[in-house]
Amino acid sequence: MFKKVKEEFVMAYQIADTCISCGACASECPVSCISEGDTQYQIDASSCIECGSCASVCPVGAPAQE
Repeated sequence: MFKKVKEEFVMAYQIADTCISCGACASECPVSCISEGDTQYQIDASSCIECGSCASVCPVGAPAQE
């Protein structure tokens, strides 16, 4: 018998405070897991496939690996 202990999403990419809310990352994301938040864009950890597309198009390097 198996017991589910804890489900947690750990992402390699986080959007830093340097985000200028240009939307380039959201447009490039192949799974549409990046959305505009109150002060900056944010990544939905449950949908992110950690492809790095967001980091490759960001003009300020806000999406970065943790």
